[in-house]
Amino acid sequence: MKITVLDGFTENPGDLSWAALEKFGDFTVYDRTPRTPSEIIRRIGDAEIVITNKCPITREILDACPKIKYISVLATGYNVVDVQYAAEKGIPVSNVPTYGTEAVGQFAIALLLEICSRVAHHSEAVHAGRWESAPDWTFWDYPLIELAGKTMGIIGFGRIGQTTGRIAKAMGMRILATGSRETEAGRAIASYTDLDTLLRESDVIALHCPLFPSTEGIINRDTIAKMKDGVILINNSRGPLIVEQDLADALNSGKVYAAGLDVVSTEPIRGDNPLLRAKNCFITPHISWAPREARARILDISAQNLEAFLNGAPINVVNAK
Repeated sequence: MKITVLDGFTENPGDLSWAALEKFGDFTVYDRTPRTPSEIIRRIGDAEIVITNKCPITREILDACPKIKYISVLATGYNVVDVQYAAEKGIPVSNVPTYGTEAVGQFAIALLLEICSRVAHHSEAVHAGRWESAPDWTFWDYPLIELAGKTMGIIGFGRIGQTTGRIAKAMGMRILATGSRETEAGRAIASYTDLDTLLRESDVIALHCPLFPSTEGIINRDTIAKMKDGVILINNSRGPLIVEQDLADALNSGKVYAAGLDVVSTEPIRGDNPLLRAKNCFITPHISWAPREARARILDISAQNLEAFLNGAPINVVNAK
């Protein structure tokens, strides 16, 4: 089998090994591929196995590369592939559904703790000499917020939402949740409720829902108006869940006290994104998923996916008919 990885650098910048995938055939890795159809088509060439992270595999590319037999996505999200057209061509598409649950939940809490404790800011202030020259034995530049006793509302209460909820509950928070279905595991962590109640009662709102037409723009001018004054918003799920200008306006007015975001609508972020100039907006470059341990799981599961396909019983297929 001829195997091509189109954009391997973010998955493996050199601290992991491709050996688990290399063993299956003639293996080529490109760190990055320009996201133009002509270059993607050129690099796929006559490969039978295509592995992508964010390089789009469109109808045009599928038609131009007739030898493709299988597509593997080095991520959970698979919207970069025209999965329906791939299915029409008999090409299974597999993803990696569960590699980053703990890492993403941990990062959601990290964003929240940075907002509440401002660790990075105060460490920088100390290193700049401000404590040494302070008139008192202590100082702080921002309100410091204790989370125990406050309410976190989690929109989307699957594996990652429950991980975030479990950590927040251990810190003494009350957890409210909305999700597509209630589970016993979820009920052990949170009280399920409707969206309006969650918006009204939460001091912190965390987004962990998938991006569907029904959830796109779920945080907007109208839903923000239903929230408590001074609410904190956390999003390390998908950027388009938020109408960014509406959130920027709410941050600048103080309706939303702060936002911790690891994702935005267009990535890399554009210089004209209104959130870059909004008050109390903490933005990181989509790194929730990226601990070495989580990336190692991506490679391991992708190798399992490929082996299962080659054995005639593909797994983690997202476009099965």
